[in-house]
Amino acid sequence: MTAEPSEPTPATNRSGQPSPGASILLVDDSPANLHALIAALRGQYNILLATSGEQALDIAGRVVPDLILLDVMMPGTDGYQVCRQLKQQTRTRDIPVIFVTSKTDEQDEMAGFELGAVDYITKPFSLPLVQRRVQTHLELKYHRDQLRRQSHEDGLTAVANRRRFDEELEACWHSAQHAQWLSLILSDVDFFKKYNDGYGHQAGDCCLQQVAAAMRSVVLPAGALLARYGGEEFVVLLPGIDGTEAMRYAEQLRLAVAALQREHRFSTAGPVVSLSLGVAACQPAGGQLTQAKQLIEQADQALYQAKSQGRNSVCFFNA
Repeated sequence: MTAEPSEPTPATNRSGQPSPGASILLVDDSPANLHALIAALRGQYNILLATSGEQALDIAGRVVPDLILLDVMMPGTDGYQVCRQLKQQTRTRDIPVIFVTSKTDEQDEMAGFELGAVDYITKPFSLPLVQRRVQTHLELKYHRDQLRRQSHEDGLTAVANRRRFDEELEACWHSAQHAQWLSLILSDVDFFKKYNDGYGHQAGDCCLQQVAAAMRSVVLPAGALLARYGGEEFVVLLPGIDGTEAMRYAEQLRLAVAALQREHRFSTAGPVVSLSLGVAACQPAGGQLTQAKQLIEQADQALYQAKSQGRNSVCFFNA
């Protein structure tokens, strides 16, 4: 008994509570148990189904549900193994997992909690209890997600902040497959200090917001991250993208900001607000995290070159 997953809709409504669009992955090799859980949750949530641990990992990795109800005893990859693998992956580690099991031994429950499960429901289960616990853990997840978003978002421009970038760079570095490329674009608003001095800080803030919005309008590849690196600097992380493609994206970003046509009469790079961008690329598989700093330094050197040659341009780092 299987169902093809679909992309989940937003998991909360305007009141800040989980909405009917929240997605729940039910994992059990027993059709009877699945039917019972579906009956309890149908119409309230977007239900995804898996009948094996392997299938559960595949669906969770592609869809990233809001909650997983996971049977412990399954042939092949059991629930404990599934939970362990979910918690080892950046993409799935924050999904709340509720074990559904006939095991009532305290040691079994402790083993599940140590793996990262948030709750236990014992079989035979009470459907009202299942409903209530699902609602409770979705509400808790919503509030955790809100806090995480706030801690990872730049308050002025609404793009990712430096902390989020640092975390993503580390995650990309450790998860890169053999011979996989990782590219970085470091950009700077040209003569932004002069802009601030000439137009005032409120205008400067508005300028940065518009620049960020223009950069967000560029369709970047899946997995890419746009972040404010600091001050008037923005950075784009491009996992799986080589230097040639990264240069193409960098040029699109430059053109998107130029298209704003926002006046900057204090710039010698042109009459409107513009970007200088530096691009660097590497294949980090097996490398030390300290080498990630070298990638940033290389992009920074390329950015310096773009500024040296008149700004409002894109340069690639060549060793």
